[in-house]
Amino acid sequence: MAIVVGLTLGGTIAFYTYTTYMQKFLVNSSGLSKDTSTVISAASLFCYMCLQPVVGAISDVVGRRPVLLSFGVLGTLMTVPILTALEGTKDAWTAFLLIMAALVIVSGYTAINAIVKAELFPTRVRALGVGFPYAVTVALFGGSAEYVALYLKEIGHAQVFYWYVTGCIFVSLTVYALMRDTRRHSAM
Repeated sequence: MAIVVGLTLGGTIAFYTYTTYMQKFLVNSSGLSKDTSTVISAASLFCYMCLQPVVGAISDVVGRRPVLLSFGVLGTLMTVPILTALEGTKDAWTAFLLIMAALVIVSGYTAINAIVKAELFPTRVRALGVGFPYAVTVALFGGSAEYVALYLKEIGHAQVFYWYVTGCIFVSLTVYALMRDTRRHSAM
């Protein structure tokens, strides 16, 4: 169950940062209009949706662990630069491309996280083994991402949130680096 928490932590906070929080971020931090921010968010989410089966298919070929490691390494290295660049941009196309870069990275988690977790447990304990730690982690970290970001912005420390997301992804990267590839070593 601790592995599920570690697997989920970085991915869930990155997911919520670049999806549900991003429209507010573009308005509050980048200064883009609500209409422009909504169009950027909708377009990037549509493209992101289309990426999911592609990344899933890649994991079927190369394994789950390399795809998770790619997310972990790129997320750890690129979160601060991407969010910093987004904060400074006033151009809608640049914002869209930066968000898409982030969502391509996050796809290394979101496209395969459910199957990786399912492959960790035999069927008799899978629902509890995956469901409980996943739900708690998503509620605590993903669900609070927007509130943490807005609070830190309000007190003048918006960049701390960028490092918080990076730190959470790094924790998950550590789990990915230490775990076996579930495609090859499945409990299913």
